[in-house]
Amino acid sequence: QVQLVESGGGSVQAGGSLKLSCKYSGITASAYSVAWFRQAPGKEREGAARIYNLGESTIYADFVKGRFTISRDAAKNTVYLQMNNLAPEDTGMYYCAAHVGYSYSLNATSFTYWGQGTQVTVSS
Repeated sequence: QVQLVESGGGSVQAGGSLKLSCKYSGITASAYSVAWFRQAPGKEREGAARIYNLGESTIYADFVKGRFTISRDAAKNTVYLQMNNLAPEDTGMYYCAAHVGYSYSLNATSFTYWGQGTQVTVSS
């Protein structure tokens, strides 16, 4: 059974930083993708960044480029999202999700397994 558990959310002021963690288990496939999504109140869930375990290739949404970095610690089965220069519009619930195989995009429908989310609140 695949499980993903997010942590690291919190409240920060604009310009601050947070590092989210997603600890995953139960993924037996040799190739898989893990991504971070976010959902603001009243808005659709949108993808922020994705990492592929083979080669550690990454993709980012335009709105996070240069500010967020996704990385993976294979030994700990954990994917991180380092978020810098946060803005109020970054406020929302952040979810990690996994896809067996290579995910070409940050389309939420492509990801099968989801965590429960961690809240990020950025005040101005």
